[in-house]
Amino acid sequence: MTEQAVSKFFEERKEIWIKKNQKASMFDDEVLELQEKCNKLFTLEEWLPSASKRAGQMSISTHPCTFSHPSARRNKNGDVTPIIADVALAHDGLLRSGNVEVQSDALGNAAALDVYKFLNLEMSDGKKLIEHIEAESKFAKSLLKINSIKYEYLKDGFLEMVSSSSVLVTSGKIKQVYFPVESDYHQLSILSNSGIIYHLKKRIDTMRFGDEVKEAREKRKKEEFSELGYSEIYDLTTIGYGGTKPQNISVLNSQNGGKAYLLRSMPPVLKRREIYFPKRNFFQDSLRWWEVSKIFDALYRVYAIDYNNVNIRNGRKYRYEKLMDKIVEKMWDIRSVSEEQYYEPNSKLKSHQKIWLCHEYEKERESEDTWLDKLEKEITVWIVKSYEKRVNKQGFKLGTEERKDISKVVNEHREALR
Repeated sequence: MTEQAVSKFFEERKEIWIKKNQKASMFDDEVLELQEKCNKLFTLEEWLPSASKRAGQMSISTHPCTFSHPSARRNKNGDVTPIIADVALAHDGLLRSGNVEVQSDALGNAAALDVYKFLNLEMSDGKKLIEHIEAESKFAKSLLKINSIKYEYLKDGFLEMVSSSSVLVTSGKIKQVYFPVESDYHQLSILSNSGIIYHLKKRIDTMRFGDEVKEAREKRKKEEFSELGYSEIYDLTTIGYGGTKPQNISVLNSQNGGKAYLLRSMPPVLKRREIYFPKRNFFQDSLRWWEVSKIFDALYRVYAIDYNNVNIRNGRKYRYEKLMDKIVEKMWDIRSVSEEQYYEPNSKLKSHQKIWLCHEYEKERESEDTWLDKLEKEITVWIVKSYEKRVNKQGFKLGTEERKDISKVVNEHREALR
């Protein structure tokens, strides 16, 4: 019993073998003899026993140790244990093993590469052939049932590619990390998921060199409109594994010529903030009294004059209005960054100041007045207290009439605060 994928595999192997062994000077009878030999070699009876013996020369691994160091596969303790991470898919937002559908990798003798391809053939049910052999499915038993050798021997031979010793072996050439666990440490060997590495390369190549991208680039050169458009990834770096012998690293590495991509991993260039959205109180976090100290000093000099007339009163009002101008100016600065910086769960801002400053409360700002009444009182109190703090050494306190004058000016700026 053979599936279409298995039949296609053998047809491809036959073509490769014929091209390798056929010579241009051959006579017709020699060509016919070569084809007969090829057909015999690539039958299940002939090929499966040889392939099962060679399967152990290669180990399937999701995290080949050779990506850490080309010589990491063997040491005095034997072959390093091939790691197969069988991790379930989870929608946790993490880029990790199990969350990306990638091709499994393998390392070992390149002469067994054909066996690796055979075992990774995808069957009609979506499972790989090696999975059928592991599960001893009806199809696997039918495929491996031949006259020349017992089914169990073939099965055990092929499973050598995915089996590992009960004793775990690592290599000193792999980066080791001691990870704290309760009152002790657990030693970890840091390995790379080669499937994710080359899945990234595949995606980037599609983005850069796909047929649609080429068409869009050509239209751009000709200054023609394209509905699709395309994306660019800048500052890519190419990393090589294995030098001139990428096959010594892994199967995937060999298939990709030993070249993979590294994305730019420089620290972000942070935009320096000149304006910070208040966390608790606009008048504590965004506008301090010392920022308008010159206005308070000028106001004090007016108050210090020993007589009262219209010019003195206008002088006071002028300073009150200057203070209101500063408040309104700072208000617009804060509103300009509110959408970017304001985060409701972390904010301890007073409710009426939220309506006043936050982009989320624009409708309430226009339709309600309660918050504005509270804000007017708060501004009046802030001006009085800030002035008294500034001129504290002189011991000057503002009286009831002065407070009324300040409140009146604040009210005149009511619409400017909205």
